[in-house]
Amino acid sequence: MSAESISLTGKILGAILFYPPDSPEVQPLVSLLQTGNWASLWPCAGEEAKELAIEHFGQIHQSEESFGDAFQRLFVGPYALPAPPWGSVYLDKESVVFGDSTLVLRQWMRENGIEPHLTQAEPEDHIGLLLMMAAWLAENSPALLNEFLTMHLLPWAGRYLELLRQKAEHPFYVGVAVLAESTLCGWKQQQSLEVNAVDLYF
Repeated sequence: MSAESISLTGKILGAILFYPPDSPEVQPLVSLLQTGNWASLWPCAGEEAKELAIEHFGQIHQSEESFGDAFQRLFVGPYALPAPPWGSVYLDKESVVFGDSTLVLRQWMRENGIEPHLTQAEPEDHIGLLLMMAAWLAENSPALLNEFLTMHLLPWAGRYLELLRQKAEHPFYVGVAVLAESTLCGWKQQQSLEVNAVDLYF
């Protein structure tokens, strides 16, 4: 079950954190999450987190801010993003995009023959891309999955999701942050991963 559960949850969470809410990738996922019917089938997350996420997803229509505006504010700009979704912002002393940790990830991908399919010049360490890459590795290259998670995703993802939960302000993205936090904890337990503490700069 382990690879399947990471593949399923990584694809869904990754798409939601990468694509705009009105995109064909995300629209059906939003509808699904609003029903609450997904919770009993969702692996890796705790019951409490799932209940809290359902509560937030149920409040989407009460938000004064539109879905699209929330995505723009949280993931695009033009103003400073409250929770930048790129790993190097957290891992590099200068908190820059395309920093050293991005280059390390790029090198790791090259060494392992992993080709990113990017339609725009997006840094490879975007949280959405990394979650979808975890799903891809779980399906296609499970021997690399644990190394990828411990080196490139888990050291900073918890901090990002904590910031997203605290600062998203839109109920959908607060719910996604809660669900993703619990899901990644589940991945870590399921894979018996030891993640080294690193200095985070954001």
